[in-house]
Amino acid sequence: MKDRPIAKDRPIAIDLFSGVGGLSLGFEQAGFDVVAAVEIDPIHAAAHKFNFPNCVVIPKSISDLTAREIRKRLGIESKEVDVIIGGPPCQGFSLIGQRVLEDPRNSLVREFLRIVKEISPRYFLFENVKGLTVGSHRQILDELVEECNSYGYTIRTPWQVLNAFNYGVPQDRQRLFLLGSRKGIPQPNYPEPSTTPAVSEGTLSLFPQSPSCGDALDDLPDVEVFEELIDSDSVLINAWNNPSSYAAEMRCLNDDAWHYGYRRNWNPSLLTSSARTSHTEISRRRFSQTMPGDVEPISRFFKLPREGVSNTLRAGTDSARGAFTSPRPIHYEKNRCITVREMARLHGFPDWFRFHKTKWHGARQVGNAVPPPLGRAIASEFIKVLAKEPIRPNTSLDLGDHSLLEMDMTEASKYWGVDVPIGKRDRKNGAKKRKQEDIEAVREKKLGVSLSG
Repeated sequence: MKDRPIAKDRPIAIDLFSGVGGLSLGFEQAGFDVVAAVEIDPIHAAAHKFNFPNCVVIPKSISDLTAREIRKRLGIESKEVDVIIGGPPCQGFSLIGQRVLEDPRNSLVREFLRIVKEISPRYFLFENVKGLTVGSHRQILDELVEECNSYGYTIRTPWQVLNAFNYGVPQDRQRLFLLGSRKGIPQPNYPEPSTTPAVSEGTLSLFPQSPSCGDALDDLPDVEVFEELIDSDSVLINAWNNPSSYAAEMRCLNDDAWHYGYRRNWNPSLLTSSARTSHTEISRRRFSQTMPGDVEPISRFFKLPREGVSNTLRAGTDSARGAFTSPRPIHYEKNRCITVREMARLHGFPDWFRFHKTKWHGARQVGNAVPPPLGRAIASEFIKVLAKEPIRPNTSLDLGDHSLLEMDMTEASKYWGVDVPIGKRDRKNGAKKRKQEDIEAVREKKLGVSLSG
């Protein structure tokens, strides 16, 4: 029995390692139905379910999945899958005399390729860090091309590293993308840049400038005037500042803002993912003395330039690797770190898209994601080679239950009926955990900022 109806007039994609759904949203906006999302982290899986209520979420490692199980869950035993997308974690270290893909640290890359081989989609998209293209890590790319060729797939060459600021995103974020095609069918091209990074006046460019940090954030109200945001991540707003064209799209103020994605039924007056952060006066003074575009020397936080683009927003680490908090930049005007919603704006997520209510999980979800506008640009190239005319849906979707954004790891694992997969530690590592907690406590005191909540 299938979990959801499959659209007859839209190509379908499956998102492996989906996280909160940056690639899922980009592909949906380009005209795809993302019919399944595989995500091992129960909290990320819950947030994906909230934002994509018409998608089957599979809260498992792909190592424990088969193509047959995925197809059965979707009710598409014989239907062809158009694209598989995903960014498997990859160490990329070379072992002398051994193949990189045989390194256990790269097992998820092999599992990604296994699922591609078993499902046999027309195309696939492999996303990863730029670091795979340099030094000894480059060996993994050569082996990927070789492995894909043996599976009957061709990689578009030369492969490219794309920067989000060339695709309408106010952020300097570079990622490697590999475009795979089943042999014998047309290969997709890489998308041509549509913008150049926002810079000072007088610079000549063939493309319009990308949105700036100010374009992304100036219309948002000052969160520090709302007492509600001390204990909550959302508040009703009666008056917003004038939006730039980019901010108007993030707020979905016109029909084109939805692109070819499904409209969501949401409250545009509700400011979400905006929990406040407590800073000491010492920290605020340091923040105020930091020039835009520079790094504050004590916290090492980057201060956003109003007329430029953000630095790369990072995810921090999960509890299994020390639970380091995502380093949120300093606002260009306010002497504070930016909120999760402001991070989302700098990433290209529209305001209807929700994240976990805590700053730690929410920032991690943004930092882990592919910016949706970049994902949309790539997905549009797949639409072209599929010879599909993108169709704007005439139906809208209700977002999920808010409880999906409020669960801790134990609650989320119970919701999905799975064991807690993140942060398990044996007794031997207990001392390491306590030591890490002590380090975080000292760091909080030094930075003057709460790293939890």
